[in-house]
Amino acid sequence: MSERPLSPGTLVEALVEKGVYRGRGLARVEGRVVFVPRAHPGDRVRARVSEVHAGWAEAALVEVLEPSTDRRSSPCPYVPRCGGCAYQDYADAAELGLKEEVLRESLARAGAAWEGPITRYASVATGWRMRASLHFARGEGGPRLGFRQEGTRRVIDVLACLQLSDAMNGAARALHGALAGRSEAARVHGLELLEAPAGGALVATLETGLARSEAPALASLRGAAPGLTGLGVRTRTGSLEWLFGSPFVEPAALGIPLRAHAASFFQANRFLYEDLARTVVELVPDGGSRLVDLYAGVGLFALPLAARGERETVAVEQSASACEDALFAARRAGLRHVSVRQADVEAGLAALPPRPGERIVLDPPRTGASKPLVEALAARRPDAIVYVSCDPPTLGRDLALLSARGYRPDVIHLFDMFPKTFHMETVVRLLPV
Repeated sequence: MSERPLSPGTLVEALVEKGVYRGRGLARVEGRVVFVPRAHPGDRVRARVSEVHAGWAEAALVEVLEPSTDRRSSPCPYVPRCGGCAYQDYADAAELGLKEEVLRESLARAGAAWEGPITRYASVATGWRMRASLHFARGEGGPRLGFRQEGTRRVIDVLACLQLSDAMNGAARALHGALAGRSEAARVHGLELLEAPAGGALVATLETGLARSEAPALASLRGAAPGLTGLGVRTRTGSLEWLFGSPFVEPAALGIPLRAHAASFFQANRFLYEDLARTVVELVPDGGSRLVDLYAGVGLFALPLAARGERETVAVEQSASACEDALFAARRAGLRHVSVRQADVEAGLAALPPRPGERIVLDPPRTGASKPLVEALAARRPDAIVYVSCDPPTLGRDLALLSARGYRPDVIHLFDMFPKTFHMETVVRLLPV
């Protein structure tokens, strides 16, 4: 069958066959693959072509002609304008199954197909965020505060986000109101929030274009948000000026009290982060000579593993604040056999002479592990690699590279760490073959 010519602006009707990464539905029009954001498997849709490429096209959803049985009315009034969620209009019970299909599709496309079982962990779909990034933008009547409109830089003013707790939503709106009319407001462009898992501690960082000398003026916001336990200002030079309260929250992981600075990375989901840590600990084989945790953050995996009785645990992390947090928590817990090394991960690993019987935990950012790092890992011949990923396509790429160098997955776990969004967390154990 010959393909019908498609061009930007063309209206098409099609049945969505399956979901693919980034919250898109895959349909076919006259044999050509068409990707439609916010279209779900089983939907029959009308869409307008926006981009045409060799063999495939992108299209914007115009209308759902026949909804799938899993489509629902969104409980969020900002869908579809806000770009923060892909699945608010998709049934909770079906979402994790769809994400498993997307994960398998991503791995297969990368040459790392997995036919075995995948253990899945669901999350409560509201109030799950401990960390959130919001944007300020100028608007009529004062600054807007919210999230980016999908596909644009425009900020949608969001009064309350379902991902955030009541305390986080309240703090965001209180700070927004307190900044209205202030001369500094035009140079405040972001708000970072970090809350303790059970509440009680809530710290905020304002991202600004202020000079360091101007930041103290915002200390008058102290009483603006009653639940706020600390406030800092990031200046235009990147320095963090702490204005009042504590910059820390103190989550616990498997009985180990941790510490996370407002500038340190910590997992976002308050309901699943301990399950994630427990799974990683259980997948790392007992014994061996040394445990190396790469991209260790504040020690979410390294410290519970050290507490398990590892003879030597090395945490490698580039962030200075995260290293300070991990070292503080290790000393507080009496874990004297833990060393924390602030370094680029590739350089930090290279500085550790390989040792027979090593086990390695790897938790890179969405870009995944670099090819040189994958090659360096495989060359060390560790007894096991436990890979924690937040991006299926880069995970698939790295699994294919590791497979070519003698490491194959034997277990995969899927965590819905970001419910109603297209993101997911995957834990894979790889063993030498």
